Amino acid sequence: MKTITLSAEDIREAVTMAEAIDAVRRGFIDLARNEFEMPTRTVLRDGQFLVMSAHHQSSATAMIKTLGVNFDRDPAIAGTVVWSELGRLDHLVADAGPVTMLRTGAAVGVATDLLAVPEASRLTVIGAGAQAPDQVRAVHSVRPLSRLIVLDADSRRAQKLITTLAPELAGVELQIATDTEAAVREAEIVCCATTATSPLFRASALPAEVHVNAIGAFRPTMRELPDDLLSTSTVVIDQLDAILAESGEIIHALDSGALAKDDLTELGAALTSPRPPAGPGGRTVFKTVGVAAQDWAIAQLLAAKFLPVTSS
Repeated sequence: MKTITLSAEDIREAVTMAEAIDAVRRGFIDLARNEFEMPTRTVLRDGQFLVMSAHHQSSATAMIKTLGVNFDRDPAIAGTVVWSELGRLDHLVADAGPVTMLRTGAAVGVATDLLAVPEASRLTVIGAGAQAPDQVRAVHSVRPLSRLIVLDADSRRAQKLITTLAPELAGVELQIATDTEAAVREAEIVCCATTATSPLFRASALPAEVHVNAIGAFRPTMRELPDDLLSTSTVVIDQLDAILAESGEIIHALDSGALAKDDLTELGAALTSPRPPAGPGGRTVFKTVGVAAQDWAIAQLLAAKFLPVTSS
C-alpha cells in the first residue's frame, strides 16, 4: 500500500484553474444525474469543524475532507482531503486548503460562465482573504477582465491581493475601493467572499444587469446578500439540501417570503437544461456553501496526476 501526500505547492503546480473549472462542471453534472452518494456535511462546534464526503458510484471512488475553520487566521481553513478507489490499496492525502480554494473558485467559474453576459469584463470582489485570488482567477478564466475592483475592511489585504494578482492580470485596470456600493455600481460581475452576518450592499446599488457570486456565508447566522436582490434575480445554488441547512441569506429570504423553494435552481440542473435560466431583471445570483462533489472533482484530478496507473 502506498500513500501519496500532496502539499499546497504540489496541488498548485499540478492543477490549473481551467482544469479545475472543467472538473467541477462535470462534478455538478454528475450530481444532477444522481451519480453521487453525498451526505449533508457534518458541522461541529458551530462550523469550526466540518466533515464532507462523496462517493462517485460509477467510478467506485470516494473522497473525505476534514476541516478546521478559524477566522482569526488567514487562510482560515486547515485540514486534509483523502481520496480512495475501490479495489486498489494506494490512496492520496492532500492539503485541504488549496483544494477548497480551487474548488470554490472553480464553482464560481462554472456559474459565471453559465450566467454572466458573454461580454462581461468588470469584476468587483468584496473580501480579500484567502479565497479571493481563486475567485478572480476563475472569473478571469471564463470572462477575461478589463477591470478589477477589490474592497476589504482591511485595505492592506486588498493591496496584497492586487499585488499578488497583478502579474496574472496584465492589461487589466486594478483598483482598491473603500465604499462598497460605489464599488458595485458599474460592476458586471460581483464576487462576495466575506464572513458578513448582514447584507453587504443594497440591491439598488447594483446595475440592472449583473451576475453576483456569494461564497462567504456558509452558516445560517451568516449573510452577504439582501432579500430584495434575491427576490428580483434568477437564483442558482450548488445543492438544495446544503443550502437549506447552511445558507443564511437563502434561509432568511425563504422565511421572509422574498423567495420560495421553487425559485431556486441547482447548478447541475441549470447546466443540463436545454435553456439556461434567465433573470427577470437581468440579474443572476449564484449562492454556494460548498458541496463534497466539488472536492471530489479536484481530488480526482490529483489522483489522475499522482497515483500510479494500475492494471485493475
